[in-house]
Amino acid sequence: MANLFIKKSITELKAEATVGGEHSLKRTLSALNLTTLGIGAIIGAGIFVLTGNAAAANAGPAVALSFVLGGIACAFAGLCYAEMASTVPIAGSAYTYAYATMGEFIAWIIGWDLILEYSLGAVTVAIGWSG
Repeated sequence: MANLFIKKSITELKAEATVGGEHSLKRTLSALNLTTLGIGAIIGAGIFVLTGNAAAANAGPAVALSFVLGGIACAFAGLCYAEMASTVPIAGSAYTYAYATMGEFIAWIIGWDLILEYSLGAVTVAIGWSG
């Protein structure tokens, strides 16, 4: 049971990335590429599905305020990811951050959760577009 929560230290993760070479990536994305990738990941396609319905039926002009509040929340989440990326500068994103801080089992759960999140998000947007 104790093996489920084994953690790798940040120095161990960095050593594996530099020595093995299999986890290292070339840094070829520009600031514009990263910005547009982040906007696409944050906004996604769901914004095109529900914005009109929410504005017409529930909130009216207050939808603009909700976009501002949502943007602030996304900015804070982005700052958290930036902090983790500067601390653990190897490939893997949330899985690697969880492995270094909470252990292998929690990282495994987070990895599968991300796969389910992306697949269910695509299904939800497809259902919204179809009807």
